Amino acid sequence: MSQIPENTLVYSISRLNTEVRQVLESGFPLVWVEGEISNLSLPRSGHMYFSLKDAHAQTRCAMFRMKRQLLRFNPAEGQRVLCRARITLYEARGDFQLVIEHMEMAGEGQLRQAIEALKQKLESEGLFDPALKKPLPAIPQTVGVITSATGAAIRDVLNVLQRRFPAIRVIVYPVLVQGEQAAADIIRMLKIADQRRECDVLILTRGGGSLEDLMAFNDEQLARTIHALQTPVVSAIGHEIDNSISDYVADRRAATPSAAAELISPDIMHLKQQVTKSFNNLRQQMLSQLRQLKQKSVFLDKTLLQHSPQRKLQENFQRLDHLSIRLGQLSRFQLQSKQHQLAQIDKSLQMQSPHHKISRARQQFNNLKTRMNQASPIKLIHTNSEKLHHGLRQLTLAMQHKLQGQQKQLESTAKLLDSVSPLATLSRGYSITRNQHQEIIKSTRQLSKGEQIETRLGDGSVISNIQEIIRNS
Repeated sequence: MSQIPENTLVYSISRLNTEVRQVLESGFPLVWVEGEISNLSLPRSGHMYFSLKDAHAQTRCAMFRMKRQLLRFNPAEGQRVLCRARITLYEARGDFQLVIEHMEMAGEGQLRQAIEALKQKLESEGLFDPALKKPLPAIPQTVGVITSATGAAIRDVLNVLQRRFPAIRVIVYPVLVQGEQAAADIIRMLKIADQRRECDVLILTRGGGSLEDLMAFNDEQLARTIHALQTPVVSAIGHEIDNSISDYVADRRAATPSAAAELISPDIMHLKQQVTKSFNNLRQQMLSQLRQLKQKSVFLDKTLLQHSPQRKLQENFQRLDHLSIRLGQLSRFQLQSKQHQLAQIDKSLQMQSPHHKISRARQQFNNLKTRMNQASPIKLIHTNSEKLHHGLRQLTLAMQHKLQGQQKQLESTAKLLDSVSPLATLSRGYSITRNQHQEIIKSTRQLSKGEQIETRLGDGSVISNIQEIIRNS
């Protein structure tokens, strides 16, 4: 009979290995392990398999191709290394192993601790504060490159600048980039470049190398010098995986020397495209604005023509001339009408004149005398003579009375005619003033200083020159 209690969980090997792997991976963080490489295997897949051992134990390790490509040295049998690893279990064989994320020579561990301590110190002092970073120029005219004069970094920088923006002037400040004197040499050259004020931006760069090779760029005095510079600094130390104190304190960091050159230089082809695009846009906008302004100008021209003071003045002149003509016609018509009335009155007065009636009476008298002579009775003559003289007296009195009435009517008509006459207006103290063009002056705005004018009075005209014009406010 089976000795396994009922309801007991029985693991398969696969399940057991899987759960153990999960416990290992979740129970341990990334660990740093130091040991000696042994049983090194480098298959064609690019992965690396080996064991790490010390004097008493060993463990299997695997470093996959993506992480191996980032190594700055070639691991070898018997080398002592420092690794950052993830603890796991290879389920297929049930082997406990370490998956290596990072590897470096064992002596670099103390250096990294010193660099990390310096980094924390400088960061606490504010040397890495993004608010203190100086902006890079958009299009620098001169770039200073502080690097080895014979290294690959200067060639990469020059090639990129020549390709992207050949107009940039480059000044190379040659320095040592590794060794005990490298940091002091770099500090001296940075200060010289900053004091000369001949560069718009500085590139501090070198190629890749081991941690010891890059130690000059982890120097505290170099970091403080970079922070105090007036000229913006771009740091490009080593490869993309390398990080130095200079990278943190610089105004900008670039992964490689080539990336630094691309960072500080505009792409001339891109600029040409932008300029061409901007020019075309500006041209289209200008043409559009010109069309709008032309349409507006035509509209304003028409509006100005319609509301032109000159046109209004011409219209007013024309209207004034028309009114003057109508006034003249009306004056002449009224004058002719009054003259016709006067003629009719004169004719009527002549018809009613005592001389005319006396002439008729004499004619009648002569006719009567002739008839009396023909009849010859003296009494008839005497009677008719008395009647004739009486009739003449009555007629004379009637004619004188009517003549007085007609004279009063004539005087009244003459006064009425005189009241509408322009000459009567002048005789009352008014006058008419004309300019040299015989235009009637109605406003001081028609006159200018020094102009000659003619003033018509009731009994003549006066010619004068204008000395001053006073306008009512």
